[in-house]
Amino acid sequence: HDEAAEAVRYALGEHKAWSEVDLDERKSRVAAAVEGLQAERDTLALLLAWEIGKPWKLACADVDRALDGVRWYLQEIDRQMEGRSPLPGPVSNIASWNYPMSVQVHAELVQCLAGNAVVAKTPSQGGFHTLTLAHAVMKRAGLPVTLLSGVGGQLGDVLIRSEEIGCLAFVGGRANGRKAATSLADTGKRHFLEQEGLNAWGIWGFTQWDDLAAHLKKGFEYAKQRCTAYPRYVVQRELFPAFLEMYLPVVRSLEFGHPLAVENPDDELPELHFGPLISAAKAEDLHEQYAEAIAGGGIPIYRGSVTDGRFLAGQDTDAYVAPACILEPPPSWSLRHAEPFGPLDSIVVVDSEAELLAAMNASNGSLVASVATDD
Repeated sequence: HDEAAEAVRYALGEHKAWSEVDLDERKSRVAAAVEGLQAERDTLALLLAWEIGKPWKLACADVDRALDGVRWYLQEIDRQMEGRSPLPGPVSNIASWNYPMSVQVHAELVQCLAGNAVVAKTPSQGGFHTLTLAHAVMKRAGLPVTLLSGVGGQLGDVLIRSEEIGCLAFVGGRANGRKAATSLADTGKRHFLEQEGLNAWGIWGFTQWDDLAAHLKKGFEYAKQRCTAYPRYVVQRELFPAFLEMYLPVVRSLEFGHPLAVENPDDELPELHFGPLISAAKAEDLHEQYAEAIAGGGIPIYRGSVTDGRFLAGQDTDAYVAPACILEPPPSWSLRHAEPFGPLDSIVVVDSEAELLAAMNASNGSLVASVATDD
């Protein structure tokens, strides 16, 4: 706690100096940081694969999206900053573990570009090494970034309520987001809170199944460990047979396993849809939640096997979960109104548009929602 408070005070000192730096100089330093990160692109991607289990292609995409996004801001920042000035203090960043580069590092670079210093916390479950390397490169480019690591419960109050903080940028779960919002209630401090919800895909009056299959297959990337994944499908009853004919080949075709498993040292890294979940404990939770749904009357539509994955000989596979799907999960199911954050899908069948909308809004808020319809 004391070290975090000292780091926040240090960040405020950097912010005061940085906010006086002209925009051209800020652009130059941010551009230098982007090029420095580009030079470390493959190392950063390998760290993502090693730390949080991202398949190589997805790990590269995480790094590339971060850098390409900042390059866009470098081109647009002049008009964006017209009539605007930096915040009164540094931006505090608390983000989840699943996208260290394309969410957290991207955000920090843009915050610096806008004239703000940054103080950030490494996620508790993963991303420490990736973020450490990225911040070293950013610091070398002369950017005012400060990185902390520690238990969220000990650091949260400092990173949220400290009077030095100019704004809170939070990306994470609802429980921690609710705590942050409560903590901020009496401060008047600027903030944004991006929180998860149960994202649903509604299917009504629809026939373009090949197009939908491509979307669903891509949706399994990173084992649906992202807050924009779709684990719930709300399907018009008369379309359910056609939906199932489309869905089952998709889940049966998914490739998963060790992100770095190759037969020979010179082989290309495998192109997988997903690797492990973030922890063996999370995998066990999903197994228990699947069993809970079935015990409550849910109908098992599909359950893959971990033995179908691609692994090293003798590898521990406790953190891996094969895709599974449940039809009509019981109303009392622990995931009826919450996202699984893993490859566990559920299907709800409806008979009217009103039922469709009600079922799609089961979690009283979500980050994304989609409707597949010919209308």
